[in-house]
Amino acid sequence: MFHMNTDIGIDLGTANIIVFVKGRGIVLKEPSVVALDKTSGKVIAVGSQARRMLGRTPGNIVAIRPLRDGVIADYDVTEKMLRYFIDKAVGRRLMFKPRVMVCIPSGVTGVEERAVRQATIQAGARQAHVIEEPLAAALGAGLDISQPGGTMVVDIGGGTTDVAVLSLGGIVNSLSLRLGGDKFDEAITKFVRREFNLAIGERTAEEIKMEVADAYPNGGSPLALQVRGRDLINGMPKEITVTSDQIYEAIKENLVSVVGAVKEVLECTPPELAADIVDKGIVLTGGGALLRGFDTLISNETGLNAFLAEDPLSCVAVGTGRALTMLNVLNAQHKRRLIRKAIRQKIYAG
Repeated sequence: MFHMNTDIGIDLGTANIIVFVKGRGIVLKEPSVVALDKTSGKVIAVGSQARRMLGRTPGNIVAIRPLRDGVIADYDVTEKMLRYFIDKAVGRRLMFKPRVMVCIPSGVTGVEERAVRQATIQAGARQAHVIEEPLAAALGAGLDISQPGGTMVVDIGGGTTDVAVLSLGGIVNSLSLRLGGDKFDEAITKFVRREFNLAIGERTAEEIKMEVADAYPNGGSPLALQVRGRDLINGMPKEITVTSDQIYEAIKENLVSVVGAVKEVLECTPPELAADIVDKGIVLTGGGALLRGFDTLISNETGLNAFLAEDPLSCVAVGTGRALTMLNVLNAQHKRRLIRKAIRQKIYAG
């Protein structure tokens, strides 16, 4: 039986949901997919089970991703999905509702933030708190951000990429791109369609990305992968071979956008903090950071040391859990951020 103060941290990702329970660590890691019956609206499957149904469902069943670009695209389905994961993580017969901390991209609007809080409360939380992804990623990576030194984090998720410089427990400056692993998959799908007249599903595109995509080709012999799909000319199943060089061309534009965001944040960083980043380097977190050669690409483009956090995929979830132990500090930071935002808006308006 869990005691009264069960605390849960949730990395509410576009591609995956990772749940951290205080005292137990990460208890769940499943895809953010829900399979629904179109006629009754009833949930048939959630997570891994639902993901297996993507692109393979009969007419009355639809498998959907309720989160897009890091924010809620379908409120009702997100709420059902959260309820399922909270119940699965702590058990339905919990006497007291848990406190839940959910991560949000650093660029979300007030409306999007309220939607996350509301959905979490509706899904069975006693209290719902939010934390910005780069802050959670830094906490989860074990970085000491309470000191006055500068730390830089690049969190590449499924729907968003968050780049931030942190100091004294807060975000000094940040940039959030609505671009992540999903956009890389999309670019691969389009490339295969255009170059080979072959239609592939999102699971196949993700497999290509994981097996042969390379963010920094080093001139060695390219990797190759056999890919099956549907021929767009005659409608028949067909097999082709793609190489890492071809896939690099497909995702190059997205890589340039991420590097551009990193450079933009560095250009706006106060000189003292920039000096700290030269010493400490840039920490990469999120599933997208696992793309082969991403750290080398960022190192070469910025001239700074860039390295992967210990467990890039789990950093944000672990950070959300840790953040529940320092709520007072985070709430004070949140209030200060809102005040700064209001002042900026007044300056621009007046």
